[in-house]
This record gives sequence, C-alpha cells and structure tokens, in this order.
Amino acid sequence: MSAASVICSQLSFSWPDDTPVFQDLSFTVGAGRTGLVAPNGSGKSTLLKLIAGELRPTAGSVVVDGTLGHLPQSLPLSSGTTVAQVLGIDAIVRAIDAVESGDVDERHFTTIGDDWDIEERTRAQLDRLGLGGLALDRVLDTLSGGQIITLGLAAQLLRRPDVLLLDEPTNNLDLDARHRLYEVLDDFNGCLLLVSHDRALLDRMDRIAELDRGQLRLYGGTFTAYEEAVRAEREVAEKNVRNAEQELKREKREMQQARERAERRQSNAARNLKSAGLPKIFAGTMKRGAEESAGRAGQMHAARVGEAKARLDEAERALRQEQRLALDLPDTRVPAGRTLFHGEELRVRLGDRELFTAPGAGLDIRGPERIALTGPNGAGKSTLLKLVAGALDPDGGTVSRADGRVAYLSQRLDLLDPDRTVAENFADRAPERPEAERMTLLARFLFRGARAHLPVGVLSGGELLRATLACVLGADPAPHLLLLDEPTNNLDLVSVAQLESALDAYQGAFLVVSHDERFLREIGVRRRLHLAHGELKETALPGE
Repeated sequence: MSAASVICSQLSFSWPDDTPVFQDLSFTVGAGRTGLVAPNGSGKSTLLKLIAGELRPTAGSVVVDGTLGHLPQSLPLSSGTTVAQVLGIDAIVRAIDAVESGDVDERHFTTIGDDWDIEERTRAQLDRLGLGGLALDRVLDTLSGGQIITLGLAAQLLRRPDVLLLDEPTNNLDLDARHRLYEVLDDFNGCLLLVSHDRALLDRMDRIAELDRGQLRLYGGTFTAYEEAVRAEREVAEKNVRNAEQELKREKREMQQARERAERRQSNAARNLKSAGLPKIFAGTMKRGAEESAGRAGQMHAARVGEAKARLDEAERALRQEQRLALDLPDTRVPAGRTLFHGEELRVRLGDRELFTAPGAGLDIRGPERIALTGPNGAGKSTLLKLVAGALDPDGGTVSRADGRVAYLSQRLDLLDPDRTVAENFADRAPERPEAERMTLLARFLFRGARAHLPVGVLSGGELLRATLACVLGADPAPHLLLLDEPTNNLDLVSVAQLESALDAYQGAFLVVSHDERFLREIGVRRRLHLAHGELKETALPGE
C-alpha cells in the first residue's frame, strides 16, 4: 500500500467548446491523506474524473499506481437499485447462496473467487459507517441522500483500493455520520485524494493541495496550517505590491524630473548659442547632440518605468483574492432580549407520523441570539424553520411573532427572480433606497459595475449566495430574524468565508441549520437546539 500514488504529467484538458480547464498540469500525490481545495469551477471534480479514467485528457498523462476507487458527488443510480447492487456484491452473494444450496456449477466459484467472507466484511463495513441495520435487498428510494453517499463510500472501501478519490464525501451527512466517516478515513493507509469544503475533515489531512489558476501547489500539514501559510503569503504579497507601487511612483517622478532638466538645458543652450554668435552648422551639431543625449536619458527612464510596472503586475498577480466581505448592517439591529418568536406546546405531524413536539414553552427566539439547530437527517429541522418563518402552521400549540421582519433562506436559495438582474432584484426589495446607495451595498457584496447587472440565473453558487444575502440583508425593512437551512452546502471555501463575513456583520437574531461545527464557531453561535427522535431540546455547545 505504501507505493500507492497518482502521477500527472503535463496534463491538459479542455471542454468540447475548447474552453480550457488545465494546461500542462504536473504533480505527484503519494501515500497519505491529501485534501484538494479550490474555488468552485476551478476543475476539482474534473481532475478526479481524469485520474479515475472517466475523462480523457487533451494532452499529457495520468498514472495510477495501485487499484483505484472513486466516489463522485452524485451517484448515477436508479431508485430501484438494491443495497447489494450499490455495494457491487449482489452477484457474489447470489453465487454463494447457489453453492450453499447445492449448485456446484464452476461459474459460481469463478464469481466468488476469494470473497467467501463478503457478507461478513460488508456487515463490518456498514456497521462502522452507521448503516448496520440496512438489509442487502433494500432499495435506494427508501434511503436518505446521506445514506446513499455513505453506502457509495462503503462500496469503494469493500474493493480495498490502494488509491481512493472522494468528491465532497460529507455533503448531505449529519454530524454523527460525518464523525463516523472521519474515523474510517483516519484508518485508510493508501493514497487518499479528496475534494471537500468540510474544514473539520480537511484538518485531518496530511497535506493540502491547492488548485489555483491552473496550477497545483502542495502544502504540508492540515488545513489550519495551510490557512496560516496562505495568510503569511498574502502579507508578503501585499508588502511587495506596496513596494512596487512606491517604486513605480519614484521612477515616474524621476523620469518627469529628468525630462524637465533636459528641457531647461536645451533652452539654456539655445540662448547661449545664439548669444555666442557661432556658425549655424556648428550650433546645429551641438543642438542635435544635446537632443540625442536627452533622448537617450528619456529612453533609460522610460525603460525603468516599464520594468517597475512589470514588477507591480507580477506582485499583483501573486496577491490572492480577498475572501471576506467588509460590511456594516446597522438596519438589522434588534434590541437585546426582544422576543421575535414564541412557540408553546408545539406539535407537528407529517402524514400519520408525529414529526416532533416541543413541550412546555418549547421555543423562544430573542434578539440578537445566534442559535444553531442540529439533529440527524430527517428529524424535521427544515420543517421547523418553515414553522418559525410562518410558511407552515403547527398541528398543535400556538405561535406568536413580534413582526414580519423574518427572512428564510432555503437550501435551494430560490428567493430571487432568475430572469431579473441582481440590481433589479435588490431594487424590488429596497425601492425607497437611492440607487447610488443600493449600488454601493452591492459593491460591498462584490457585485461591482457590470457584475451587478447580470441576470441571477447565470450566477455561480457562490455568487447566488452573495446576491441573495445582499438582497435580504439590505432589504427595506431589513430582517430582524434570519433563518438559514444548511447554507454552506455546495459552497467552496471562499464562499463560506464570505458567508461568515456577512453573518458577522448581521446584528439581528438567526437560527441556522448546519452540521459544520467550524462554521457554527466562526459565526458566533451561543445557543444550540437539538431535534431528534421527535423532540426538541436545548443542548450544550461543544466544549461547555
């Protein structure tokens, strides 16, 4: 297993319309755990597919040393597929059953090979991943999205790969499922290359591979160590930019001063020649010599200015894009202790099933509390958010809301009109704000100039999040209570940092559903509600 590796040499790939993704990309990843990070759209998933052989490179080569397993973000499975089929063991199980029933056909033994213990190994693997209760003949349409992803991981691990590629493996997993996955990957001793925005998972890596502007750089250590290295690089790059700017100003100033000195010398020389009464041919020769000397000096200074500009351009290219937003949102301020939502003896049913109850007072949200809502998938967290938002009435109990200043951001981020521009959507929500003020706020959400006039339907996931936040937080009136349902799902790390910046600036109360512990710490959550087994309870924060 220690020899397991992935070697990419001068790898290039373009889409059929000739849009380039990589050009001459070369790197080697050996045994150990490597986290691959980059903004969405940089080609992380494409790179994994190239390594897995699912895409062909335009040029260059990929060499995988060892057997390979690949878990993509979404599994192309039909709803009638069984657990055994997903795990790739259905044919082996049938062959074992046939042999045990007395059928000794040679093809059964060929199918089984050395996998006589496949059911025992399968059960052990499913138990480790929290799927021990799944029957092998159970069909996928009875499973949650998180269970299907976990099942796909189990299928890859059963193949005992030397090289394992995982694309966002914690998407749709609740907190317990994430921790079980962490432990399983901790024990993997081959070559692991995974794409993830889960910082807790990335902090368990041996190295971080950063894909940036078509190049891949390796940083030893965890994601936290990578962040510190990037921060130090940014400080150096900012200093280099400042120095280059100062050098360019100095060279321009010296060039201007040299030009002025040359003009004064030429003017003085002309007067001196005229007063000296020298022959015209001699005076002309002296004048041409002075002009040529001034020209050479001007060319020298122009070259030095050009070199200074080139150094500034190089310094600016090395400067990383700023990830955080600088915001001030005073209109979202809520007086401390003001009750924004009160629920009493709440009860919600889903068909014949009691989804959850909140005994007694059940649920109070006061300004400006920062509350996390956690619990296993399927417990009813999204339903509870809709109830608080007023989009759903309880089947029992009473609710009261202080005002209508509540904003609900679903997982789909579908608040904005996709056919209208960002600026038009914002104007709809803040018609009384002056246009200049609206454009200034959009610029703080990084929608500057023409970017503010793009249709919402063409925005990337991170851009859609920023546009939604700008329109919601800048609305007139601004929300006092913000409800967010898994807001970091499918976001790259840059977008997560921008979301954290926006929530840091928000001065109202919020209730957020998330399984991302690092995200909850970064946004200053001080209270946690846990919904599980049909009951809503207050629980302690980690570390308390």
